[in-house]
Amino acid sequence: MNRILIIILFLIPLSLYGGNGDISVNVETEATFAGGSFSPLWLTNNKYGMSSAGGDNFYLRAGAGWDKSFRYGWKLGAGLDLATAAGQASKFWLQQAYFDVSWRMLSLSIGSKERIGSPLEKDPLLTSGWMAEGINTRPIPQIRAEIRDFYSLPFTGNWLSLKGHLAYGAFLDGNWQESFATTGQAYARDVKYHSKALMLRIGNKEKFPAEFEVGLHMATQFCGDQMRKMADGSSELLLDMPDGFRNYINAFFPSSGGSDTTWGEQVNVEGNMLGSWNFAVNYYFRDWKFRLYLDHYFEDHSQLTWQYGRWRDGQLGLEIDFPKNRWVSSFLWETISTKDQTGPLLYDGFAGSFSDLQMSGCDSYYCHYIYQSWQYYGMGIGLPLLPGPAYNEEGSLTYMSNRMKANHFGLRGNPAEGWSWRILASIARHWGTYSSPFDNVKHQFSGLAEVRYNPPKLNKWTFKAALGIDNGDLLGNSVGGTISVNYKL
Repeated sequence: MNRILIIILFLIPLSLYGGNGDISVNVETEATFAGGSFSPLWLTNNKYGMSSAGGDNFYLRAGAGWDKSFRYGWKLGAGLDLATAAGQASKFWLQQAYFDVSWRMLSLSIGSKERIGSPLEKDPLLTSGWMAEGINTRPIPQIRAEIRDFYSLPFTGNWLSLKGHLAYGAFLDGNWQESFATTGQAYARDVKYHSKALMLRIGNKEKFPAEFEVGLHMATQFCGDQMRKMADGSSELLLDMPDGFRNYINAFFPSSGGSDTTWGEQVNVEGNMLGSWNFAVNYYFRDWKFRLYLDHYFEDHSQLTWQYGRWRDGQLGLEIDFPKNRWVSSFLWETISTKDQTGPLLYDGFAGSFSDLQMSGCDSYYCHYIYQSWQYYGMGIGLPLLPGPAYNEEGSLTYMSNRMKANHFGLRGNPAEGWSWRILASIARHWGTYSSPFDNVKHQFSGLAEVRYNPPKLNKWTFKAALGIDNGDLLGNSVGGTISVNYKL
């Protein structure tokens, strides 16, 4: 396999060069050093999986991209990005390998590509992440049709815009899950992926200084096998989920499973269905921009709707873009809660004397009884402040804590030509899970200070240095640093 990938690495740039398009080449190396059991949270997360939760790690990546525009709004693009590492989940992997075709606002992307999974726009350098899908894991290979950017509907006088996507793909981390799981632990393999979203924007900032956005984003794990790691290193098949055309339809239209699925899939919906409601308000005042947003996560209909009253969980954020100055360009504040989860009670009337009683609580965010958790190569696909399975020292593939309240702050600026900086700080309280609560509330602080330099006379080079600090009793105490060098041609 490695030989094949090396051959592809040489052949694709050569074939792309013959197309007379725009070619870009990127080479990057990064090393992270840490003094605790884990690397500081913000040295590791929201980096498209290009890091490791555990201690010191290093990577070298090299890639090439090609883009070409044609008449009548057609565009083609392709890219290949390979990485090798030490101290990470893999020693060698394909980070990106994709082919894109676009016509006007419509695009079709095939393969693995670094993209923000959610339609809700946030500052990727400052945010704590996205509740359902963000930038915290390696790209999931998929076929994705989308309108990437807001498209203004002409018959509305540019007052209504929309964007969205529809994607099907596959999780390729089955072998990693098998190697990570310890004796007696369950894991999943050959799991399929589905995601869809629609986002609307109402407003025309050329005529009125405010815009309102609303959208729905849904994602699913489905099909695949549930396995259990045995003492001799082998694996036992626990559950073989069906993999047919009907299952892909059930993923698109959330539907209960057939008789070939488990009882739980038949009385609820098939697969690990989750998503988020997204709301935002933009306000423009002279050279200022204010953006207020709500990213509300849900696992089932109890949080999808107001079945039990107002939502108590979600991420509320405020972004401020300042007029151009030497010191601070953007500020972000987010407050997050995942503590409620519709309460601790889950009862479907299948036991006891109350056959007509149903209470759809105990949503257990990011966890699932078949697929273990909403993760990819150990990193949470959703919000990084809820650490993924890579932080479990006992080899479990579920979340150690999914009930949390937190506040997160971010600042960044460009003090001089070629220089930029950012600071992140998060303060969180954790209660564990409803099924495995902590004896005492655990506290965790995570901070980051980072500086980047892109020399004006050597503008193809970018140098980065960062210091990260963790302090608390969830992930422990850790101080670490990152240095990286990037060359882009």
